[in-house]
Amino acid sequence: MKSFTPYLLWKKISASKLFFSLSALALILLFDLIFIPNFFAIQVRDGNLYGNLVDILRSGSTVCILAIGMTLVIATGGIDLSVGAVMAIAASVAALMMNPYVMATVLSPETQRLINDPTFTFAPLWAVIAVSLLVATICGLWNGVLVAYFNIPAMVGTLILMISGRGIAQLITNGIRIQIFYEPFSYIANLWILVPFPLYIVVLMLILTWLLTRKTSLGLFIESVGANARSSFFSGIDEKLIKLLAYAFCGFCAGMAGLVASSNIKTSDANNIGLMLELDAILAVVIGGNLMTGGRFSVLSSVIGALVMQATTISMYNIGVPANAVMAIKGLVVLLVILLYSKQVREFMYRLTTQNRGNRL
Repeated sequence: MKSFTPYLLWKKISASKLFFSLSALALILLFDLIFIPNFFAIQVRDGNLYGNLVDILRSGSTVCILAIGMTLVIATGGIDLSVGAVMAIAASVAALMMNPYVMATVLSPETQRLINDPTFTFAPLWAVIAVSLLVATICGLWNGVLVAYFNIPAMVGTLILMISGRGIAQLITNGIRIQIFYEPFSYIANLWILVPFPLYIVVLMLILTWLLTRKTSLGLFIESVGANARSSFFSGIDEKLIKLLAYAFCGFCAGMAGLVASSNIKTSDANNIGLMLELDAILAVVIGGNLMTGGRFSVLSSVIGALVMQATTISMYNIGVPANAVMAIKGLVVLLVILLYSKQVREFMYRLTTQNRGNRL
């Protein structure tokens, strides 16, 4: 029986969704160890940690948050192309609530001084965050209604908000990029407590999602709907409601990512906040081994997939690759990782382990 242990162990490990995403991340970090001197150097300044590894975690936090919500949508067999636009909407709502005076055509000197005060905000911070997340969740509900109740294909249904969302964000701010001077809001992305504060947000979102999907029946219902919506319906599962909840949660995650992004740049930039990040979120989910056809999913694996993409970006910058070529290299890395998930590679690994087991016998 002992001779079968390594084979069974390998089979169990390779079947995990975490295996290939962790392997891809390990290969990238191995490349960094060999070719980039001092890549893993960590500095401590004012009691906080700095270094390339910290930069990977900090810069990848926005995509990590998006990937958490996107995972649930893809697990239902859908997709959400509007998360970048929802980020811009949430950022615009937050900025306008903190500084509505920017919409005025004429400002008194006293009002001008007030809005430049880093301690001033028109609405309290808790209300800014709550309303922004509520608006983002409503955007997710809109997508869910179109997909689940009107049976519009997910790619088409979410494409509507993807196209119109940035226009909505521009209407909210009247086309103005609102500068955010309120200092406590900037803490969301720029506060450091040993490590950057966005990392705590990612961990909190992971825990929240794990509790929702693994400590309740919601996760099982999502996987059932993604695997076979018709069978789920005849099993007594309200597949439309499950899809609606998945899109609403994805919108909530996009709103959170929008707050982090706007806090980082301290402005509401409806044209650039979240631009193309929906593709990064989808690729992160795919790298994490979650099937686009729906079914079983791993949120943690999707987060690791997001870190794979960010680690690739940071590594390329460190070896001097031009910014306009990084996207091409990132695409190549994604292609290689996806090939690892292919049926042919899995069959080859299975034959290899089976052959090794036969040789031992």
